[in-house]
Amino acid sequence: MTPGILAQLILVVLALAMALALRPWRMLRGSGPGSALATPLLATLTLLPCLWSLPSDAALPIALQWSGAPLLVLVLGWPLAIPVLAWAGLATVAAAGASWPEAVSSTVWLGALPATAVLLLGEAVRRTLGTHPAVYLLGRGFAVPMLALLACRMAQALAEGRFAAAGDEPLLVAVLLLSMSEAATTCTLASVLVAVRPRWLATWPEALYLGGRRAA
Repeated sequence: MTPGILAQLILVVLALAMALALRPWRMLRGSGPGSALATPLLATLTLLPCLWSLPSDAALPIALQWSGAPLLVLVLGWPLAIPVLAWAGLATVAAAGASWPEAVSSTVWLGALPATAVLLLGEAVRRTLGTHPAVYLLGRGFAVPMLALLACRMAQALAEGRFAAAGDEPLLVAVLLLSMSEAATTCTLASVLVAVRPRWLATWPEALYLGGRRAA
């Protein structure tokens, strides 16, 4: 095992240990708002491994794969999202024939790091700009995912030496477009859930964002 993969494995273990220490399964108990998360949890456990297992063109300087981590954090919250992301990375070994180092790398760059960045940036946006619905959708739903994905994909390209093979400008454009497209989709799906299934969003407490103007 190379030092890089070992460091990534340590990051995954630390993130998973921190998430489990928060006992995220408590959100699924009882009749409170969190109990509604069972449906999106089961859906993501099924769909995310399929998304990560989609083949990508090996000739391209960067894998054209969607992360799904930003939407997962909005829907399930960070403590529940991390175990799901770890499961998705593990499932790529069986579903896509990925090696263990590739599964660890996917869990870090597609999962744990973007999810943590979305958590930290989202909290900063909420504390700085407040709890207006537009702040949630445009800030935490679009701007934060785009910045988090852009930063993580740039860091991955630097760590794997892809700039030397592809050149700066084409890779920058590819990373920017890919991050913007996923952020736009995340914002769209979050908007639909706010309107139709707000209880499927762990990060959308209606009493906070709507001031009780809408019944739970």
